[in-house]
Amino acid sequence: MLVLKRKQNEKIRIGSDIVVNIISVSDHQVKIGIDAPDDVKILREEIYEKLKIHAVESSQQSKEINIKELSSLDLNKINKKNQ
Repeated sequence: MLVLKRKQNEKIRIGSDIVVNIISVSDHQVKIGIDAPDDVKILREEIYEKLKIHAVESSQQSKEINIKELSSLDLNKINKKNQ
């Protein structure tokens, strides 16, 4: 991890197309602005973690539904129709 000290109105550049602007600094808070291409997703960490948990839960529910649906199928009926 790179740790940098910056003052208000100073910038940090990430690659050639992302710029982090230090907007203001107070006792316990730093306000930043981020200029990045539209295809770069910028999320607060707590939002990212919630989305990640939601995606995992959705995936697990989808698997459970598929297993339940498959177990309720009468494969003999399907095989007879195909013969």
